Amino acid sequence: MSFITRSTATLGVIAAASLALAGCASAPAATTAAPVNYKACMVSDSGGFKDASFNEEAYNGLLNAQKDLGVQVGTVESPNNATQTDYTSGVQNMVDAKCDLIVNVGFNLAVATRDSAKANKSIDYALIDSALSNDDYSPLSLSNVKPIQYDTAQAAFLAGYLAAGTTKTGKVATYGGMLFPSVTIFMDGFKQGVDYYNKVKGTKVEVLGAQGADSSKWAATGDFNDQAKGKTLTEQFFAQGADIILPVAGPVGIGSGQATLDHKGTLVIGVDSDWYGIPTHADYKANILTSIEKKMAGAVESVIKDGVDGKFMGGDANQYVGTLANGGVMIAPQHDVAYPSGIQAELDKLQADIIAGKVKVTSIYSK
Repeated sequence: MSFITRSTATLGVIAAASLALAGCASAPAATTAAPVNYKACMVSDSGGFKDASFNEEAYNGLLNAQKDLGVQVGTVESPNNATQTDYTSGVQNMVDAKCDLIVNVGFNLAVATRDSAKANKSIDYALIDSALSNDDYSPLSLSNVKPIQYDTAQAAFLAGYLAAGTTKTGKVATYGGMLFPSVTIFMDGFKQGVDYYNKVKGTKVEVLGAQGADSSKWAATGDFNDQAKGKTLTEQFFAQGADIILPVAGPVGIGSGQATLDHKGTLVIGVDSDWYGIPTHADYKANILTSIEKKMAGAVESVIKDGVDGKFMGGDANQYVGTLANGGVMIAPQHDVAYPSGIQAELDKLQADIIAGKVKVTSIYSK
């Protein structure tokens, strides 16, 4: 697909997510709907619903459903550095609030989701980045839980290719917050994209932060909250010669964006949403090369619509996996940063080749 027209891309993503999640139903109209007797709820991961990243993108889907479908909503924001006790309590609060559907945002809520779903079989659940451990990324296999997954490596591959073609120093870098599979999948795909660029162009662009073939060796700050850690680590990478940074760390990545303001010629790559249009990232938006998007808002709204329509289907056989093909993942369109001549056409062809299977992107979904 073209990366040029943002409005067209957004409409396409919502429609694609609706088709993937709700059969042939079209996306809800962007109008305020009459109230319906259905309550959709959400529990955030650490960082809260205004994290300008992962949680906020999912939360926008809940707000869209409230507007478009007329559902009632309920929410719980997990505290920074939340524990399993916090997640369990948050989910139970939504059970007590008589929710029909509880959407839990992130890998950290997997155990709380599993336990609550087993105890409350009349309630439907959806879990974004469904998995129970770093070692087993299989989705929850419960009839009342809808796994919402993303093969983010595909979009990250494109971002890595773009970064490799844009760097002036021959070095780019990446780090995570905590090394969960839903984090390292970005980093793995990014490095594969850089490696592919090197292969086809005969270059030797280096990825800093990749400390070995094992994803557990990626650089990380150890949390998703401390922006100062993100800035410090980014400045270390810049000192080593990197000029493009991919932080996969929620609000910690804001520190990376701030670091680009102090180092002329450096760029940052956003994650989860298109950072360029989010006010939190406004100070350094001119330094955003692109963003690796997980179109969670469309998926969340679609699964809520399924619930309203009585078509909710859980279980791993009915999981949704966002890909380049269905519009569930993508890279953001070009904004202020000038791309190298001809690279947009190369990205378009590369995306088509990934969709067609001509270029293989290895991830937890393709092993």
